[in-house]
Amino acid sequence: MRKSVIAGNWKMHMTCADTKKYLEEFLPLIEEIPNDRKIVIAPPFTAISTFSSYTNFDYLNIASQNIHWEDKGAFTAEISPNMLIEHKVKYAIVGHSEPRKYFSESDEQINKRAVFAQSSGLTPIVCVGETLEQRERGEADRVITRQVEQGLENTDPSNLIVAYEPIWAIGTGKTCEASDANKICALIRRLIGFSDVIIQYGGSVKPNNIDEIMSMSDIDGVLVGGSSLDPISFSRIANFE
Repeated sequence: MRKSVIAGNWKMHMTCADTKKYLEEFLPLIEEIPNDRKIVIAPPFTAISTFSSYTNFDYLNIASQNIHWEDKGAFTAEISPNMLIEHKVKYAIVGHSEPRKYFSESDEQINKRAVFAQSSGLTPIVCVGETLEQRERGEADRVITRQVEQGLENTDPSNLIVAYEPIWAIGTGKTCEASDANKICALIRRLIGFSDVIIQYGGSVKPNNIDEIMSMSDIDGVLVGGSSLDPISFSRIANFE
């Protein structure tokens, strides 16, 4: 049985003081979370140490918002696995659409990050997804196939999470129909060839659509942006039914 992973990506939000206030409100709301799921939050790098002092629950884990493919070196603005593990980080988001778009991250770079994350003892959350233009041209399956084949080469599917995030649905208020998202997640599972790989959906996930999303056969969790910034909203998502 695949365990659901509910992940929140805070992006460039939340100071250390904000993080402390958030967790003081959020933690009591997930004290009775069912044991069939894990909760993960990716705070900004500056708030990771504050966050780590509060994580005394085996169902709440920390993710980083990126990771480099070397332990150390002249890589300005990057962060290494050792720096993260020191603060109890267990997951690393890799290949999110924003670094792909704003910093021209390639599938080759994303693959290097994912492989090194695994070899360092972390679980990568590798994001894939098509643009609206690609979807309208009927290229979604081709784009996803390329991203999976190139981005996940030489990775261990037993220590991997893939997040399907249609770019046109991120932060737009538009949500991919749950059944359509499920088809893409099933495609990803077939491409990887490992039935137990964890596959999430991300893209305008909210408390009012989480139950339908999580009822799908091939969706094992969600990667949440804006709705994870509110502890009440995210606790409802974490406590999906």
